[in-house]
Amino acid sequence: MAKQSGHSDTTTDGIRIQVAAQFVPEHSDPDNGQFVYAYRVVVTNEGELAARLLKRYWLILDSENHKREVRGSGVVGHQPRLEPGESFQYMSWCPLPTEWGSMEGHYGMERDNGDEFEAAVGRFFLAPNTAPISEMETPEEGQTSVLL
Repeated sequence: MAKQSGHSDTTTDGIRIQVAAQFVPEHSDPDNGQFVYAYRVVVTNEGELAARLLKRYWLILDSENHKREVRGSGVVGHQPRLEPGESFQYMSWCPLPTEWGSMEGHYGMERDNGDEFEAAVGRFFLAPNTAPISEMETPEEGQTSVLL
């Protein structure tokens, strides 16, 4: 079976969010309903104003349409502030009780002047047949990037 991208690439108010996920068989236990996916997020400020990522919201759906919502402060313990042209990258993971599902959501962002907005994270797929994270596009040369 051919690999499907399953990745996400969404821009809101100059904030571009790219996400890719892949199945992690060595941490999964399909016989006991445990399917683990790693995902990589790249947040790039393609706009003209700086912005800080303050909070996150995830909507996680499994193949039986069971919904789980996750809210929290920042990402992986950080609230990165991105100047125009800067990127922030991180890796995380998501367990599912079914073989496939999806994630989508948004990041709560704030400009230096106090204006807040939600930067959409488009739906991406948690499935064994998605393209590997290594095939995800990375920030362009010349952009500042922090990898966690």
